[in-house]
Amino acid sequence: MNAPEALMRLGASTAEAVAKALDAICPAPVQRGDVGVVPGEESPFAGFPFERGAVAVSVHYVDGVTGGNVLLMTPACARAIAAAMGGEAPPADADAALTELELSAVAEAANQMFAAAASATGVVLGQDVEIAPPDTRLLDGPAAAVEAFDATPHAVSATFQACGEPCRLVQLVPNAFVVRMTRALDEQGTEQLSGNAGLSALGIAGRAVPGEERALDDALRDIRVRVWAELGRTRVSLGAAPELPPGAVLELDRKADDPVDLYVNGLRFASGRLVLTEEGEWALRLEEVAGRTQSTEGALI
Repeated sequence: MNAPEALMRLGASTAEAVAKALDAICPAPVQRGDVGVVPGEESPFAGFPFERGAVAVSVHYVDGVTGGNVLLMTPACARAIAAAMGGEAPPADADAALTELELSAVAEAANQMFAAAASATGVVLGQDVEIAPPDTRLLDGPAAAVEAFDATPHAVSATFQACGEPCRLVQLVPNAFVVRMTRALDEQGTEQLSGNAGLSALGIAGRAVPGEERALDDALRDIRVRVWAELGRTRVSLGAAPELPPGAVLELDRKADDPVDLYVNGLRFASGRLVLTEEGEWALRLEEVAGRTQSTEGALI
């Protein structure tokens, strides 16, 4: 397997992992785009719509391999992802500056995506790959992106439509990574691919090959996600919140005997009733999961 073919295999697996992680966060299915190796004379950030700026979240590998990933998204996409992480609708003012809270939520979502990407890379290489915490930046154009991230001899680009907005995943790949990847694939007895037939075996839009997708699904199952139960909500002004005294009572928007919602990565996933365990801890007995009604002896979490 030569370097371009190995890079396409890496890009296809990583892009599919990120798309599946985005599917778990975004309220609507993510539309996959093209995956391609960026020619050496071109910038992997060229052509992205920077008209209103962009949010760039990046990580680098700290164990297993070198290199890193950058996820570019429009501010509107970042705001929609942040709202989905909090289980809310995006604010009406699409042109407002992103808050620190929104950027933090985007970073947490990206961390889950990049964990999925690292798992995909581990599937390709047959070894564990660890990542550093994500770094979030606001960019005003492709020149700022080129300046923000170190150039590498190789780059792979994958496009998406998430929350109705364009996104781009850029993989920055050093030579040492390519050497290790091609060697690992050859040692695994990977079928040799060549020419157009080789790229078509990866899928029309650069999808992972079927056997690799199954291994990727297994790897994604090990990714940890945030789960929480929500009793109810209310709103107070930003000025009033710090002045709330100890013992203050806030009325929520639900009755005491209403079901409690369970959220996974900011998306409502199930509902149930609070119960007290024999150990004196609170738990949630699920009554409805993903639209399916459970029996009266539903799962307890």
